[in-house]
Order: sequence, then structure tokens, then C-alpha cells
Amino acid sequence: MNILFIVIIVIAVILAITGGFVQSLNFLLWVGLILLVLAVIAWLIRSITGRRTP
Repeated sequence: MNILFIVIIVIAVILAITGGFVQSLNFLLWVGLILLVLAVIAWLIRSITGRRTP
């Protein structure tokens, strides 16, 4: 998961330098929303199936 965050930060920095700061923030906002949705789906699946592994 840390590698994913590093890749996202590198892409955001490249977008900030080349394309503009607002567009990179918009990209990070969408990535954050997608990661949030994936985390909620994983939590729901874990709670429905009853797995309690840490």
C-alpha cells in the first residue's frame, strides 16, 4: 500500500509542475474517493462474512 501512495505522490508532483496545481489536487481528490470506496467495500465484505482477522 505504501508503494501505491508513493506512486500517487510522484504523479501529483509531476502534474503540479507540468499541468497545474488545481488539476493535480483534483486528481488526488478522485484517487482519495476511489480508495475510500474500496475501503468501505472491503469493510462491508469483512463484516458480512464475519472474518475478524486483524
